[in-house]
Formats: sequence, structure tokens, C-alpha cells
Amino acid sequence: MSHDGRDGRGDPIVDARDVVVETFPHARWALLSGSVITTHRTAGSDLDIVVLLPDGDPEAPHRASRHFRGWPVELFVHDEETLAHYLTKELPDRRPALNRMVATGVHLVGDRTHSGEIQTLCTNVLAGGPAPLTDTERNRIRYQLTDLLDDLTHATDPAERTVVAAAAWAAAGERVLALNGRWTGTGKWLLRELIAYDPELAERWLAAHADPTAIARFLTGVLDRSGGPLFAGYKEPGERPSLRP
Repeated sequence: MSHDGRDGRGDPIVDARDVVVETFPHARWALLSGSVITTHRTAGSDLDIVVLLPDGDPEAPHRASRHFRGWPVELFVHDEETLAHYLTKELPDRRPALNRMVATGVHLVGDRTHSGEIQTLCTNVLAGGPAPLTDTERNRIRYQLTDLLDDLTHATDPAERTVVAAAAWAAAGERVLALNGRWTGTGKWLLRELIAYDPELAERWLAAHADPTAIARFLTGVLDRSGGPLFAGYKEPGERPSLRP
């Protein structure tokens, strides 16, 4: 078995290729993505593999987890129609996880020309950024942050203040990206996107963690740069359920 010498496991590209050949020998193509192929690799990194099956294959779409040669493996299995659906579906939430996986993936098996075309499409989507916020979306974010800031400022129970502060801190990181036309993410990807947008802002956001006063100050700064707090006069239409006979 080939080894890359960093954590005693096999070469991730070789092992990812072998798991695809073993599990989906009929795949049109497959890509290995994630931190395992970057400088962010850790001893806990897994093999994130996007697999494209022939059109209409009954195995598509699904997500599956397994172990292979000491690796945790995450398989994201699609055919062309379902891949296009999920790549598009995630964009309104501004969290392009699958687009990132495809764009940055290393080719493992199959039709390199077709996988390259899809990778180029995803790369262009990421480079183009999310759709601009509508006025309704921007006002909703301002209202949500104002509500969190109000709860944080007036919380008297220490336990509740801790919980509100944690929610406000995460929301501030996510919403500042949305307000500035950037993709966002969860977990480590939220931090990576903040650093890519503004390293100094990311540093201030990190420094505010677990400090309710600093979080409130950070939230206030986000609001001040985005039109200010919004409460009085805020109105958002609701949905009326469709009536069926």
C-alpha cells in the first residue's frame, strides 16, 4: 500500500480511487475533495468523494458513510440530473458546500473531460458570488441581528446570556458575509470565508467569542455598517396555505 507519510494511512488519492472502483465500478467519474487534499489535513480528515453515476441509475442520489483502509469515507452519489439539482438547490442559502467540493476536487476515475466541465461550472459559480440580497432579505437580516442584540443586551440570567451570546456570535459571522455579498458556510467554512473576505474582521470576530460584551460590540458594528438596527416599522408578509378541495 502506498503511504504519504503524514499519518500512517495510505495515500488518500489512491485509497479514494480504490473505494470508488470497489463500490461503483460503473461510475462515469469521481472526485476526491475536502481538507485531506489540502494543507488543512488533520489526523481526523476523511475522504469526501463525489461520484457521478450513469443517468437514471437507481443508486442516485444518496449520501453514504463507511470506513476503508483506516479512512472515514463520505460518498456523495449522483447522476447528472441530481447533481445539477443539488448544486443549484444550495445556492439560495449562500452555502455552496457541494459546489466547493466539485470545484476543488481531484479527479479519480472516469471521464475527465466531463468532470472538468462540471468543475469549471462550479468554479465560475463560486467566483461569481451569491445573488445580491433583496431589500426584503437585507431587512430580515437587520431585524434578526437587532433582535439578538436586544436579547443579549438585556439578558440577566447568566445561563441564558451564555446561550444568547453563542447564537449571536455565530449569526454575526454568517450575516456579515451575506450583507457583504459573500458566500458563507458552517463550522470551519464559516471561519475560512470570513478570513477570505476580511482577515482583520475575522480576527475581531474570533476574539469576541464567549465574551458577551465583545459580541454585542461586534454585532453593533455589523448593524451600523448595514443601515443600523431595525425593529419599529419592520414588516414581513407571511404565507397563506393553498386551499385544496
